[in-house]
Amino acid sequence: MEFQQRLQKAIERGQRASIARAQAERDRTVNEKELQRLHTLYRLELSERIERCLKNMSEQFPGFQFESIVDERGWGGAISRDDLRMNSSSRTTGYSRLEMLIRPFSSSHVLELVSKATVMNREVFHRSHYHGLADADLISFNEMIDNWALEFAEQYAGKN
Repeated sequence: MEFQQRLQKAIERGQRASIARAQAERDRTVNEKELQRLHTLYRLELSERIERCLKNMSEQFPGFQFESIVDERGWGGAISRDDLRMNSSSRTTGYSRLEMLIRPFSSSHVLELVSKATVMNREVFHRSHYHGLADADLISFNEMIDNWALEFAEQYAGKN
């Protein structure tokens, strides 16, 4: 094979490689956008579940205030209350709060639920539950939201 033919083949290989890289980049962009879309869809569904769950709890325990959370930490909600107990010799205060959030989309491509619970000034738990976006199981996230809310309710009811 003479040099001219080898040069032509090298140019063709380079062009094919360039086209393949461009296609891979387009596929990666499409996948990234699809993962972002999935995260948004899941976040909306789960944050609505969190809101329903926490509002229901605030109705069961008078004095709890519900607040929606939408900030750089994520989307979700929290319930909290301050208690004041007085007896003849002393006065004590107690702060209780349950917070649940879906973390924002990140380059790690995970769906993450985080929760923090405090009952009467004492942290009861601080947990995280996550799955890769591509294989996220919303049923397990819904169950986790319910379980953590029920655990908080039990802990709070036991302190009163």
